Amino acid sequence: MMSPYKYFQSGTVVLIVEDEPLILMNAVCIIEDAGFTALVAGNADEAILILEQRTDIRVVFTDIEMPGSMDGVKLARAIRGRWPPIDLILTSGRRLVSPEDIPVRGRFLAKPYRPADVVEALQQMAA
Repeated sequence: MMSPYKYFQSGTVVLIVEDEPLILMNAVCIIEDAGFTALVAGNADEAILILEQRTDIRVVFTDIEMPGSMDGVKLARAIRGRWPPIDLILTSGRRLVSPEDIPVRGRFLAKPYRPADVVEALQQMAA
């Protein structure tokens, strides 16, 4: 069955940072079905390594609670400081974040997120 989101072909590269394999697979499916290119990292440390090696990442889609040296909020702040053009989507099913925790050009989506909400946020960021 063809995804209802396939009409949007941007080629925009999205780095997904998620430590839960099933949630990661779901996010990859949503993002790729919408016409975006998905890269994956299991934690913030892996994400930083990927960001240091790639110049084509437009959006980082990150969980907030994950193992490693920093959580998603700290990762978002690090990205904002080192890679200002990258847009950010932060997600969590356990923790709400205050507006001050979300960097400029960032959004928060509560889990479980609807695929349509993810696609809408990505389309706005890729425009």
